[in-house]
Amino acid sequence: MTITGSCHCGKTTFRIDGEIPVALTRCTCSFCAKRGALLAYYPVAQFHVTSAAADDAVYRWHTKLVAHHFCASCGCATYSDSPAFEPDGSWDQHTRRLGVNARLFDDFDAATAHIEVIDGKHLW
Repeated sequence: MTITGSCHCGKTTFRIDGEIPVALTRCTCSFCAKRGALLAYYPVAQFHVTSAAADDAVYRWHTKLVAHHFCASCGCATYSDSPAFEPDGSWDQHTRRLGVNARLFDDFDAATAHIEVIDGKHLW
């Protein structure tokens, strides 16, 4: 399956070679709680930005390990490139994954999906 999506203004577009996960993730860390994205996680190789990089902006905070991408024109949170943290917050120091904002998927209502909560407020 191929999933496509875009930010509000359409300047950031992407394609994912994969399925929509059974459950989306909501993180409770201080940044994610304010950002409001519902994340679908994928290996880096499955995700492809299909637009020019000119409107891509990145925000990093705290440990700087996670690159939170957003559209510089409309401000929509698009995806985050992060360590592939385990549920207990541990990481193998190598593997990365992308948390893509499922609210941006074409023809998909993320608000109706099953949601799992990660207690990022206390893990990192």
